Amino acid sequence: MVKRLVIAVILLALVGGGLVGFNVFRDRMIEQVFANMPVQPLTVETVVAQPVTWQPVLNAIGTANANQGVELTVESAGILREILFEPNTQVEEGQLLIRLDNVVQRADLEAARTQLELERANLARQQELQSRGIATSAILEATQAAFRAAEAQVARAEAVVEQREVRAPFEGTIGLLRVDLGQYVQPGTIIATLQDLGTMRVDFSLAEQSLPDLFIGQTLHLSSDDARQTFEGQISGIDPRVDPSSRLVAVRGTVEQSDDSLTPGQFVRLRLDLPEEEDVIALNQTAVVSSLYGDFVYVVRPREDDPDALAVQQVFVKPGRRSNGMIEIREGISAGDRVVTSGQNRLSNNAPVILADAQADDEAEE
Repeated sequence: MVKRLVIAVILLALVGGGLVGFNVFRDRMIEQVFANMPVQPLTVETVVAQPVTWQPVLNAIGTANANQGVELTVESAGILREILFEPNTQVEEGQLLIRLDNVVQRADLEAARTQLELERANLARQQELQSRGIATSAILEATQAAFRAAEAQVARAEAVVEQREVRAPFEGTIGLLRVDLGQYVQPGTIIATLQDLGTMRVDFSLAEQSLPDLFIGQTLHLSSDDARQTFEGQISGIDPRVDPSSRLVAVRGTVEQSDDSLTPGQFVRLRLDLPEEEDVIALNQTAVVSSLYGDFVYVVRPREDDPDALAVQQVFVKPGRRSNGMIEIREGISAGDRVVTSGQNRLSNNAPVILADAQADDEAEE
């Protein structure tokens, strides 16, 4: 019994040892195969870094508003009797837009005018009598005071009648009517909006570091959110105070338009072109890779063991400003360096590569 148990243990040890040995042998062979297998070079697209003329810009977002825009309302309460405009039409300055019920007010105006005519006649009569030496100065002064009081009553009655009307304070486009004919309206009730769309203003904010680059009259490039509409304007105002909570400075631009395509309340994107700079190293933004350790690029250089072959080296850079899909490289890249612009996720440091343009030339020759 013991002998059989010993034989079984020996057999199990032999089988287990054989399996372990086989696995070790297989792993070593696989390592040797992969170690001796040549690494296939990857095809990459590159660009040669060159000094360029850099166009620095400031970007912002803003809101368009009419240079003149008001919400029309009435000064006194009453029933709306007349609507004298069509919505979404152009109105002239001083044009009568609506009129409230003013029968009582016009009656008071006629009574005041009648009283004024009576006082004017009395004044003329007293002046005639004064010239003849019949009337006293006291009577003439009282008549003159009554005449001036009658004039004031007429002016007051005319003002009350005008308060029953709403006229356009400036030329512009009037919006939708917000009340109905015959409705009782009170002071503060909005009748419609009036916007001067010929001149638009755009309000936006920029960082306080941008303040030295701003000046009145600077050209603004604007576009709608979908970039289908573009406009040009000028900076017309710069707030001299920086908001201490946001560290932003408020800026206002002015846009002249003839087709009313820019509407009040519209969201716009803005670009301010700053003076051009020469000899700036810039790359496509796709060439720069961001990681936890910093920003880097892959530079194509000859391999140390084979000068005729190419490999990539990971180079950390210090990026700067961005504009129109380009990024400024302040440190790490020199003029003439060939930088990979796409496919960096497949690369590693010292990985062999083939230039895509060179491969295309070889295929063309074949």
